[in-house]
Amino acid sequence: MAKARRRRVRDTWKEKQWYTIMTPKDFGDQEIGTTPAREPEQLMKRRVESSLRELTGDFSKQYIKLFFEINEVAGDTATTNFVGHQVTTDYVRSMIRRGTSRIDSIVNVTSQDGVKLKVHVLAITIKRAKSSQQKFIRETMEKMVQNAAKDKKFQELIEDILGGKMASHIYHESKKYTHLNVLKPSKLV
Repeated sequence: MAKARRRRVRDTWKEKQWYTIMTPKDFGDQEIGTTPAREPEQLMKRRVESSLRELTGDFSKQYIKLFFEINEVAGDTATTNFVGHQVTTDYVRSMIRRGTSRIDSIVNVTSQDGVKLKVHVLAITIKRAKSSQQKFIRETMEKMVQNAAKDKKFQELIEDILGGKMASHIYHESKKYTHLNVLKPSKLV
């Protein structure tokens, strides 16, 4: 019994403090969760995931995952930077059917304010596309993403991508070659 008193188990959860994680101002300065840590420095560079539906309340945007990275801690509040987004794989799989073509393009661009991005654009056709049609669509997607990045600052580019404006422009330009079902900038890193 004396040995049991000497051996005390240290409860590390009691030493931790809970921090509220907030989105950047560009995303409305909203709370996206809480996380524990012993020291505020342990939170730095920690990545947090949220869906666009949770931020906007729009259920139709459930398939878009946003990634944030904690960059500053003040008191019990941790602020974040936007570092990327991704379309869920189950959404992409639901769009692909027999007799369709999936056209992917990865474009490395630099925005007007010098932020480097890797944009993964995905197009899915209604009917199977010939290789020449796929080539034209891929070239069109790359050209339009590069032009948009040259003309816009990082935040404007993100708003166009997440809001679907860029996808709409690329869709209307690419449908000259074949009928498209869906076009999404599916990943931004």
